[in-house]
Amino acid sequence: MTDRTTTVTTDDGREAKLPTFGGTHGPEVVDVRTLQKETGLFTYDPGYASTSSCKSKITFIDGNEGVLLYRGYPIEQLAESSNYLEVCYLLMYGELPNDTQSEQFTSNIMQHTMVHENIRDFINGFRYDAHPMAMLVGTVGALSSFYHDSLDINNPEHREISAHRLIAKMPTIASYCYNHHRGMPFMYPDNDLSYVENFTRMMFAVPAEDFKPSPVAVKALELIMILHADHEQNASTSTVRLTGSSGANPFASIAAGIACLWGPAHGGANEAAINMLDNILHSGETIEQTIARAKDKNDPFRLMGFGHRVYKNFDPRAKLIQKMCHDLLADLGGDQPLFQLAMELEKATLADQYFIDRKLYPNVDFYSGIILRALGIPMNMFTVMFAMSRTVGWISHWMEMHTDPEFRIGRPQQVYIGAAKRDYPKKS
Repeated sequence: MTDRTTTVTTDDGREAKLPTFGGTHGPEVVDVRTLQKETGLFTYDPGYASTSSCKSKITFIDGNEGVLLYRGYPIEQLAESSNYLEVCYLLMYGELPNDTQSEQFTSNIMQHTMVHENIRDFINGFRYDAHPMAMLVGTVGALSSFYHDSLDINNPEHREISAHRLIAKMPTIASYCYNHHRGMPFMYPDNDLSYVENFTRMMFAVPAEDFKPSPVAVKALELIMILHADHEQNASTSTVRLTGSSGANPFASIAAGIACLWGPAHGGANEAAINMLDNILHSGETIEQTIARAKDKNDPFRLMGFGHRVYKNFDPRAKLIQKMCHDLLADLGGDQPLFQLAMELEKATLADQYFIDRKLYPNVDFYSGIILRALGIPMNMFTVMFAMSRTVGWISHWMEMHTDPEFRIGRPQQVYIGAAKRDYPKKS
């Protein structure tokens, strides 16, 4: 950080000298906290696209260069060499675990995979056709009523055990939501399996038969979870931080993040990409016709799964998940028309100057939906999978926030454009 300042002068001569500093990576920022006091002005930034709400050591994104770092480690290296629970440890504690730490952390997580039997009853209380995300939001919020012995947010040990419980129980709850929706029996966790294998078993096994997941399928799901573990100050992470800033317990804060993720503009993007590919496939439309429609300003059709609000280059996660698509679909065998269509569409857009000029590259959602469908996961579970993966990122930011000396309750300003002050009319 530097002690440089940026001076803001108003038309009537008021002046504010604002501290200007930078982080490890990324552009410098102007600290505007004294702006209103010194000038009577505050900033206007819809969507907070140009506003930093916090300092964080967890994740860094360079959208122009297509870079994603977890605690300084490139996502490509973690995807190749790490596993999901090791990434969880890294995000929570700041460093990769040694063998002893990894073993202890894995043991701690797996010891918390069971949920109270009343949780099973709670989920069974939902309508048979309840959306899995509706069940997930309600169930995670309800966890605080089961673990009120460790909800002191000012106690580091309470924060840590709540984090462990959330990471451990989310796959169990997600699988129960799925199986309730299908009318299938709930499977208890098997802690002899790995975290991802255990989830796969709880999702698809039945008591009457043995279940052996495909190693390639488990690897594909683990990759998706690593790639979605955190993504800096996105809408749902910011929601968790804002909710937690009031002193809300961790289960309520994560439930708020899940609710935000449910929005189609955030967690539903991979579902939108699959729907688009399905529609193209069943319409009989050619790739050339699809491309022409996407470029036609008078046509409401848009390519879903292309471009990103943050990445103005190729989404680094998309490169990794594309290769996994090939490996998984080769392992599953058979005709894969949806994936072939996706490949042709990607090839056509990457060679078209219209998309090159606008930097509309395929993003992670373009491929993750294909993998989830290939694994037999229905579209109404796509966002649940996202939430399960992202829980560690949310809880890591929640924990970091509570150790930040500048932590305070969130309270954005507004520009009021309603009626001017007026008197209540006198009654005759």
